[in-house]
Amino acid sequence: MPALIDLRRRIRSVRNTQQITQAMKTVSTAKFKKAQRSVLDGRPLWHNLPSLLERVAAWAGRQVSPLLDVRDEKKLLAVIITSDKGLCGAFNSNLLSRADAFLDEKAPAEASLILVGKKAVNHFRKKPYPVLRAYGEKADKLTVRELKEIAHLLRGQYVFGRTDSVYIIYNEFKSILAPRVTFARVLPVPAPERPAAGEELAPDWEPATGPVLQSLLELYLETQVFHAYFESAAAEQAARMMAMENATKNAEELIGDLVLGLNKIRQASITKELLEIMTAVDAMAK
Repeated sequence: MPALIDLRRRIRSVRNTQQITQAMKTVSTAKFKKAQRSVLDGRPLWHNLPSLLERVAAWAGRQVSPLLDVRDEKKLLAVIITSDKGLCGAFNSNLLSRADAFLDEKAPAEASLILVGKKAVNHFRKKPYPVLRAYGEKADKLTVRELKEIAHLLRGQYVFGRTDSVYIIYNEFKSILAPRVTFARVLPVPAPERPAAGEELAPDWEPATGPVLQSLLELYLETQVFHAYFESAAAEQAARMMAMENATKNAEELIGDLVLGLNKIRQASITKELLEIMTAVDAMAK
């Protein structure tokens, strides 16, 4: 049976841990609300721009831009977005295990990676895939310029034929309870067939078709990178908030069990002392 002083020390230690988890939950809640506002404000553009681009590409034709070329998938480029830190439940482990399965499924296609987040960098460090770029430090504070550089790199890799498809693998924020691992194919840009004659009036282009489509394609790639990055950030903070809430509740339950054990030991000690006193009194009375 543990001594009283050991139990008191453990209770004090668990209470200190509970205060830390409570503070981390508060910080994550504040960060989550900020990230959630960014996601909700950006979703109308992120979700509607691809359909607009598909219509424009259908009108203009696939020959206008090399980003519309569809090739056999012999080489692929995957952007994998995780967090820098842990303490967020299965947020990173689920995504990384699904990413491994996805890359294995795509074999024998040659895969190259762009990694965002220390967890992704550490996970793929011993893997055989070439890494074009890695953001292993302060991935949660990437600037708009750095995100645009990623989009520019994706465009260059596809235009020069170094890859036949581009995927972004990230956690999409669907609810506070659980994020959804998403595999988004961003290149080649899907384009529906040109509508039949008479079904839809073709637009009058001003300026020409090429510059309009090129501008939309650049905006499309940038917004898809922004979409994945900010969705992942919101999902990370939601997962950490829930993990810290569960840890705080578990600490509270553990403290209750330890206090109950402490009281039982104190009660047993008091009962033993009373029995010794009563035994001594009876002995003296005789």
